[in-house]
Order: sequence, then C-alpha cells, then structure tokens
Amino acid sequence: MTHDQQQRIVIDPNIMAGKPTIAGTRIPVELVARLVADGWAINEIVREYPPLTPEDVQAALAYAASSS
Repeated sequence: MTHDQQQRIVIDPNIMAGKPTIAGTRIPVELVARLVADGWAINEIVREYPPLTPEDVQAALAYAASSS
C-alpha cells in the first residue's frame, strides 16, 4: 500500500468501533470490499457513496488485501 493509500484509511476507536474506515467518513473498508466482491464497479460505489473517490476505493481494496 502506498503512503497516499495509507493516509486514506484510518482506525479510530471512536469511529465505527475502531473498524478501518475511509478517512473523513464513517464508511468501513469492509463495506467497500464487500461491494466490490458483490460485483459493484468503482464508479457505482462512488456514485452511491458521494464522499468516496476512486482513489478511496482503491485504498480500501489495497488495505483489505494486505489485511488478509
């Protein structure tokens, strides 16, 4: 994961019970990974979750891949 991707993912015990989330949101990495696994395209995710950018989705996927 690049430095930019690392800055996009935060773990804060006060947000979503400490689950990894996209910085500045309450959107968990787990949700983003699940949507992609369910066949959602990145542009669909960004459209349905306006705070997200394509780079946020890529960072979430990279984080999920490195955590497994």
